[in-house]
Amino acid sequence: MGESLLWLVAVCATLAFFFPFYWAMSQGLRNPIDTFTVSGLGVPWLSFEPTIDNWVTQLASPESRRALANSTVVSVFASVLALALGTPAAYALARFRFRRIPNKDITIWFLSQRVLPPVATVIPFYLVMRTLGLLDTQLALILVNATFVLPFAVVILRQTFLDLPLELEEAVLVDGGTYRTAFVRVALPLAAPSIAATGLISFAFSWNEFLFAITLSSRDAITIPVHVAGAVDTRGVQFWFMAVRALIAMVPPVLIALLAQRYIVRGLTLGAVKG
Repeated sequence: MGESLLWLVAVCATLAFFFPFYWAMSQGLRNPIDTFTVSGLGVPWLSFEPTIDNWVTQLASPESRRALANSTVVSVFASVLALALGTPAAYALARFRFRRIPNKDITIWFLSQRVLPPVATVIPFYLVMRTLGLLDTQLALILVNATFVLPFAVVILRQTFLDLPLELEEAVLVDGGTYRTAFVRVALPLAAPSIAATGLISFAFSWNEFLFAITLSSRDAITIPVHVAGAVDTRGVQFWFMAVRALIAMVPPVLIALLAQRYIVRGLTLGAVKG
């Protein structure tokens, strides 16, 4: 009885989370006139005759292709930059002791940057990017997104390096190696699953970022979240286009998560159980 109840709860929770995805699929396959006339669950072929015209229109649109390309470039390079800076910083916090500022205080400072309201920094970032002539450019969004995902990478990877066996790195030092050798040849390979998981989560954060994307871009550097919001115009909400754009925005992160879920699970559970 108890197991059956758990299965029922799991199925209901799955359906509840899947329903918005289904509704977007249903909306994206409707003609505009069917948006407000179809009742019930809107099952294709039962409630209305589906069409792919909305998909063809959006995928053929230069604005959609530009937004998809911008989101991909910004998310990939922001994640790579955050990992390139955050991985050595996390290793240093895990292995070295600083005289003037305790490691714990530095870690807390990085953690505090994750809970810093982004809206509090919008105006300063806008003024800086305007001064540098970077408004409406991919570089501006890469730098901003890397800034905000960097603390996440440092905090997560610091704990990963703390959980790694210190004896392996000490063996490298005893054999005449340097800390750089221990970091590159021992720590990095062992922490690879966590680094991959951190990179994927950072990619998702950057992909979904909206506030700075709509503030710092106006045309050439708009990203998918801004493009989705653009389905609202003076005629109202174009639900058929918004549904297609939302699904396009969901596909890359979902595919990456499905293809790399092994690394995500291994990375986030590394060190959780010690023998």
